[in-house]
Order: sequence, then C-alpha cells, then structure tokens
Amino acid sequence: MTTWDPTAFRDQVQGVLDAFLDDREAELAPLGPDAGRLIAEARTAVRGGKRFRAAFCHWGHRAIRPDVPDELALARACASLEVLHASALVHDDYMDASDTRRGRPATHRAFEAEHRAAGWRGDPGQYGAAAAILLGDLLLGWAEDMLRRSGFPADEVAPGLALFEQCRNEVIAGQFLDVSVQARGRADVDTAMTVLRYKSAKYSIERPLHIGAGLAGATTQQIEQLTRFGLPLGEAFQLRDDLLGVFGDPAETGKPAGDDLVEGKRTVLVALALDAAPQAAAQRLDAALGTPLSSADVDELRGIIDGSGARAQVEAVITQLADHAVEALRAADVDDRAREVLTELAAAATQRSV
Repeated sequence: MTTWDPTAFRDQVQGVLDAFLDDREAELAPLGPDAGRLIAEARTAVRGGKRFRAAFCHWGHRAIRPDVPDELALARACASLEVLHASALVHDDYMDASDTRRGRPATHRAFEAEHRAAGWRGDPGQYGAAAAILLGDLLLGWAEDMLRRSGFPADEVAPGLALFEQCRNEVIAGQFLDVSVQARGRADVDTAMTVLRYKSAKYSIERPLHIGAGLAGATTQQIEQLTRFGLPLGEAFQLRDDLLGVFGDPAETGKPAGDDLVEGKRTVLVALALDAAPQAAAQRLDAALGTPLSSADVDELRGIIDGSGARAQVEAVITQLADHAVEALRAADVDDRAREVLTELAAAATQRSV
C-alpha cells in the first residue's frame, strides 16, 4: 500500500486555492464591495469536491518524474485544473438551469437571490445569469494564470500550458456539443459517447495526466501511454456520473433526484434505454426528458431505464473500461509508486456514490 494521503492532498490543494484567491482579492479590492462579493462566490465555487483532476495531474507528473523538486509549484499547477473545473461548473449550472451544486445554491441562483433580497431594479434572474457568466469567465482566465505562474521554469511550464489549452478548448467545444444535442432532442449512442468524451472524459482524467506529465518533460510516447490509461478511465468516470445523475441519492450527490432527467440530458444511459425499451416506454421517456418531473415521474422513468437493461449495460461498460485502463497502466513506462496510486485513483473514480 502507498503512504499517499488523499485527505492531506485535498487540504493542500484547498490551501493553494485559498492563497491564490487571497491575492486576487487584494488585486480587486480597489473595485469595492461588489468585487468582494465576486471573490466570495469564487471561493464557494472552488471549495469541496473530490479533486480528481488535481490528483491525476499530480500523479501524471510523478509518473514521469518521481522526485518532485518543487512541491508547491506542482500543487499550484494541479490546483489550476480545479479552477478550470469550477469555471465549467458555474457555466454548466446556468446552461442547465440547475438550482444546486454540492448541496448549495448554484452560482446564478445565489446571485439571483442576493438581487431579490436587496430589492434592486431589473430582473433578478438576468442579474444572476450575468454574474455567473462573468464569474465563470474570470475563473477560466485565472486557471491559466495559476498554471503559468505556478513556479515551474518557463521552459518546463510551456508544454503543460500547451496541453492545458487543448483541454480548455475541448471542454468548451464539448459543452457546445452537449447543448446542441439537447436542443435537437435526439442522440444515438455514438453521438452521446462523443459528447461524453469531449465534455468530460478527456478533461477529467486524460488531460490532467497529460498536463502533469508535460510539466515533467514527458516524451510523446509517454503521453500516448498515459492516454491508453486515462481516456478509457475518463469515459468510465463519466458513465458513473451519468448513472448517479439518474439513480444517485440526493443526500450523497447534492443534486435533486433524477436531475439529469429534468435537465433533459441525452446521455449514453438514456440513448441505450431509448434503443432497448418497448416502444411505448421509450416514447414516454423521450417525451419526459427536459420537462418538470414529480418524484413519481422520476421513479417511473428510472423504472423504464432500469427495465430496459441500460443501467446494467452501463455498469458492465464501466467495469470493462476501467479494467482496460488498468491493464494499459500496467504496461506503461511509469514510476512504480505512481502506478500504484493511479490504480487506486482509478478505483476511486469509477466505484463511487458521489
């Protein structure tokens, strides 16, 4: 067993994020109390979570360079991915009209409530939307700033920045694929899998591994080896998220029951159910997606998905992808301790209830 402590790592990442936002708060202080409100919501946005992206970045680096010369610089680089993630969540919650995130009001809802409580002019919902767009944009810029200024020498940070840019571009384009699929109201399994890969799978695991390894001076061959581990694992990770979005316990996930159904997500899980369910049941599921749903409605749609065999099929695919990823990691030319921790992270990412 390793001596790596995930809790201590998450605490280190949070400490780095807090210090970064302390500096941003000092920079924006001349703008007055409204800037302070923006910073306060930024602190909320980067608080909590599993820190998988930071962890895969850290161990992607140590897979190539086991002895880290500057732990603080690496911690800042890893934390930059959590800022990128926070940006994506702020925007995603607004685009999906989500009310909550991790058991708290989503950013646009929090600002909307402030507007309403203060009795200001205009539409509270529009104010909340504007604030969320601006905060998400700010976090996106800060993520790159944090990586660039992490403390790595310029020649070492450059490859990491190039990979970060790919990650950023993929996740934004993947978000657009997602909203376009929802707008069209249809998606076959292949289309749903493409959305999954670019909106989440690559940026959740594969690209964080690449960025960490790039900062360590990884070769093209080593990057390719990490892809053979990280991409299938990222797909399994997101498939688990899709299952939780329908069948997860709200007390665990911090989101309402069946939230993905209410939001009309055309996931691989839903595409498989629509293919396999009897015609009347498939039509009921298709028509209900993206509409207001009662608890009874959610239970009914869950039953359709479960009865179609889609839930069991996705569980089987998660297992297959995770096994394939771990097999690829065994064959990779990486540090043995990093291999051990990455194997543990693979299990944590795919066998979870939140």
